[in-house]
Amino acid sequence: MNPSASGWIKKLLKELKPHELFKDNDLEVYYRHFRDCGFIYGSNVTVVNNWVKDNDFEADEICKINLVIALHIAYTNHNTTEDFYTEVVNFYNTINKGKVTFLQSIIRSKDIKDQTEKIINKRIQIDDNLIDKSFNYFITNALLFVDVLAFRNYLKTGVANDETIKEYESIIESIVLNTLNSKKQKSDYDNSLIELFEQSLRYQRDSVLLFNEAIASVDTNLFARYCLDLAAMATWTDAKLDNEEVLFLNNLGEQLNLTQHQTNEASKTIAQFYKTYRSKVPLLGSKNIVKTFYDNSTNMVLKLIKRNSKRLTQELLESKELLILLTQSTVRDLSKDEQKKVQEQLLDVFKSIPSLAIFILPGGALLLPLVVKFIPKLLPSAFDDNRIEDEEE
Repeated sequence: MNPSASGWIKKLLKELKPHELFKDNDLEVYYRHFRDCGFIYGSNVTVVNNWVKDNDFEADEICKINLVIALHIAYTNHNTTEDFYTEVVNFYNTINKGKVTFLQSIIRSKDIKDQTEKIINKRIQIDDNLIDKSFNYFITNALLFVDVLAFRNYLKTGVANDETIKEYESIIESIVLNTLNSKKQKSDYDNSLIELFEQSLRYQRDSVLLFNEAIASVDTNLFARYCLDLAAMATWTDAKLDNEEVLFLNNLGEQLNLTQHQTNEASKTIAQFYKTYRSKVPLLGSKNIVKTFYDNSTNMVLKLIKRNSKRLTQELLESKELLILLTQSTVRDLSKDEQKKVQEQLLDVFKSIPSLAIFILPGGALLLPLVVKFIPKLLPSAFDDNRIEDEEE
């Protein structure tokens, strides 16, 4: 089976015989297996429960397989007259209604199996978007289990909309950010991780749900376990859990109405996972994972600026205030108001250059400081001229 070639889901389901394998065993039964293989943590190291032999699959291919298996477990244990492919397509098309970018590559195909594969490909974020690939390594794919929970809810109620997923993610956002901010002393990497998490969410919000409201909104034991596991992953940023973090997780588990065994299991499992796969999976908050993100982003930003330097120069020259602020940023720190002006005006410039529209996407704003850093170096003449003009005034 080749998860990157057409027809792979059909072949996967033929090998698994899911109606026999998953019958009478819902997601609660298999949840720990999805955690052990890394699907819950967003770092897929093996196919869940080793149901498919690892034929040198890439991480994104393993993630695709695990997502399909999780969706099928939910499907197998709920009565429906539609086949699996139809239910998956109906679910994703409904929650993405109105999002042309998500649907336009899918609706061209009339084959329901082909549509399903394209949806899974899109959801795993394995396209050519370099920002997606940077974020894909940690947070974004850790939220895929939200899809599974929402799909299960859809099969139960017949109702699907993106509000369900938004609600799940807002709860997770509140709990995880509360966990990350619980440290009394945060390093630069802790702060970077908080920023990365906020930018990795699929749905951007103006404000974070209050922690107490988030806790009160957790409606099932399965979702509570998932929230606790993501919180445990967030605490595991320095290769250990100190007494303060253990106490925090115990308190969180109690608030989520989980048993002490389930709470202890969350801490033990994340520790064992990183110990077993330390060579494959960098720690969520470790220097190398944050450094990797910024290194990859730096190369991408540099390439995009070089490719669009002429058009970018022209657009910048027509925006005098932005040009002055960018020039001044090389010799002094800009104020918060000035930084906001730069960000807003840069985004306006990028809207007019298709290749740079990537910075307008969720997560794109995180890269703007890199843009500010490189533009003066790549376009010295324009900025030197502007600096003289600024002094004369």
